[in-house]
Amino acid sequence: MTVEPDHYEEIAAAAADSDIAIRVRGLVNSFGEDRVHDGVDLDVRKGEILGVVGGSGTGKSVLMRSIIGLQIPDEGEIEVLGVPIDGAGELDSPSLSKRWGILFQGGALFSTLTVAENVQVPLREFYPDLDQALLDEIASYKVVTSGLPPEAGPKYPSELSGGMRKRAGLARALALDPDLLFLDEPTAGLDPIGAAAFDELTLALKKNLGLTVFLITHDLDTLYAICDRVAVLADKKVIAIGTIDELLATDHPWIQEYFNGPRGRAATASRAAHEKEAV
Repeated sequence: MTVEPDHYEEIAAAAADSDIAIRVRGLVNSFGEDRVHDGVDLDVRKGEILGVVGGSGTGKSVLMRSIIGLQIPDEGEIEVLGVPIDGAGELDSPSLSKRWGILFQGGALFSTLTVAENVQVPLREFYPDLDQALLDEIASYKVVTSGLPPEAGPKYPSELSGGMRKRAGLARALALDPDLLFLDEPTAGLDPIGAAAFDELTLALKKNLGLTVFLITHDLDTLYAICDRVAVLADKKVIAIGTIDELLATDHPWIQEYFNGPRGRAATASRAAHEKEAV
């Protein structure tokens, strides 16, 4: 096929777009007089784990809620897997919304349902004709996939530890075999061993299932251990995005303080030790 020179740029842009799972342009979010986002631009590449960091009140969770259609932005455009997101109440494409799974902070499980029943909630919503035997089988598989023992399925959230509740929430997020996985502070409140185990699970799921992961976290160990790139929210925008080494090369004071502070130095030392052990 012969391509006219005038169309080279258009074709190149289309090819690049095919690698983008989430595209955000000019996003503005306000709550009364408080403007949280003022022109946020962000691309999330297919197949990557993107970490999103920022100080308290920078709107990390608001950004996620905007992307999944739960927050109506004042301005801006969002596309997920090539489909525009118009805001709360306007996401009328079940074929899109079933292609993502979400782990909210704390798991957000239904307390009156067992773990298995929680996992079955999205299955019942999108596939109401599935019989109970198949629902039980799928739920059992997702429970084990999330790293929980099979006997966790019949238990209620109140009978689980904090770490197990997060994994139960993850099992529900994976119920529909999504392409995108949204994780909001998944290691918050976990001890270092539990947090490291969750990181390893997330990385394994990404590799084995081909997931794209949008990960909100303040955990520097998580950023170093599993994130392909990190986006920094500050000054009401994404001020930088790249690998940690690329971010360290910037001179923004918040980035320098965050990554070169005591916890950042500890995370760097931990990463160096793991790399040395791997050699």
